[in-house]
Amino acid sequence: MILCAVVVASGFWQDTTIRSVLKTVEISSSRIETVYRADRRFEAPNWSRDGRSFLINSDGRLYRLPVGGSQLEEVRTDFVIPRINNDHGISPDGNWLVVSHEPTEDWLTSSVYLLPIAGGTPKQITTKAPSFWHGWSPDGKTLAFVGRRDGEFDIYTIPVTGGDERRITTCKGLDDGPDYSPDGAFIYYNSFCSGRMQIWRMRPDGSQPEQLTNDAYANWFPHPSPDGRWIVFLSFIADQGQDHPFGRQVKLRLMDLRDRSVRDLTPEFFGGQGTINVPSWSPDSRRVAFVSYERVHVTEPPH
Repeated sequence: MILCAVVVASGFWQDTTIRSVLKTVEISSSRIETVYRADRRFEAPNWSRDGRSFLINSDGRLYRLPVGGSQLEEVRTDFVIPRINNDHGISPDGNWLVVSHEPTEDWLTSSVYLLPIAGGTPKQITTKAPSFWHGWSPDGKTLAFVGRRDGEFDIYTIPVTGGDERRITTCKGLDDGPDYSPDGAFIYYNSFCSGRMQIWRMRPDGSQPEQLTNDAYANWFPHPSPDGRWIVFLSFIADQGQDHPFGRQVKLRLMDLRDRSVRDLTPEFFGGQGTINVPSWSPDSRRVAFVSYERVHVTEPPH
């Protein structure tokens, strides 16, 4: 299946056929391996808790891909198709899926839903929209998500059973990408609070916010490793303000939480939205899954 998109890259318009490539990168060596590629747009890999498969979204549907396989298997999600977006994940015990679904073509209608890992009928968890899932507490009891309320995007938490949502960030500007540390002591996230998109962390109740990066990149979607040693995140080479668009030059970077040193994990590649929106560590903390994109065919735009 071919997806044709108009992409702005390097300062000019291009009519582009997109090839998506699912890759893994090894933390110790930065060695990159290609797992799966297709001439279609797919996004946001989750690595299963048993290490045997990935979950990705494409065309509003959710698919499972065996680590050593080449065939996508659609996960049954009943009524929440075909508008599942790239904010989905797996529970700490591996028994449940969470998806973010837009009931209409307007992305501002997105809400969070829960369903069994094998697929099934989703249960709606959030009642206000838009809401986009990003993190699951290690004890399995709480979901962290991004919501826009009164025109402001902030981070919220809600019991996995549903109920009242709790706002835990209040800084002016976009807060996004919350993901819990494996011991539950922190939520890592990206924030525009300082006037540039950088990586932060806070306590699960929103207290003690602390900026962790302060550099020339626009940094998004921090994900702690299962062993608690590393944070992987996406860095846009050029400043994108409060946006994280598709079709930009990016790279993955790695923070060592022992001394907060940061190094490049990958060279620059064509990516952005869809590359690493959600947790994608291997269970043994040795590798990270991500998606890069290739421009397969380019034609001159009409004059």
